[in-house]
Amino acid sequence: MPYADCCGRYIDHFDTTPAPDAESLMRSRYTAFVREQAPYLLATWEAAHRPAQVAFDPGVRWLGLQVRAHRRLDGERAEVEFVARQRMPGGRAHRLHELSRFVRQDGRWFYVDGDLR
Repeated sequence: MPYADCCGRYIDHFDTTPAPDAESLMRSRYTAFVREQAPYLLATWEAAHRPAQVAFDPGVRWLGLQVRAHRRLDGERAEVEFVARQRMPGGRAHRLHELSRFVRQDGRWFYVDGDLR
């Protein structure tokens, strides 16, 4: 799917076009990591859990995202289980498997935190 149709509309227009659900936010955050767009990542991180900055690993090549589950827990909370694949410098492959928690505040979804699997 083209960037503009998938995640670009949320990343490039965060102020006017928030992600409609936690899964869409997860997909857009993955894309922001691939494109090293720290401002979007910070803006979509729940304030109480937001780091001061986002660091990117030099030379990492992201290979894909698989969303395994998206569960709406109630009107304001959701979970997304995903596996993101990457290739580290030197060619070593790595899989990031996480159960992420999201919260909806003032009509917008935010990433809270996650548990590695």
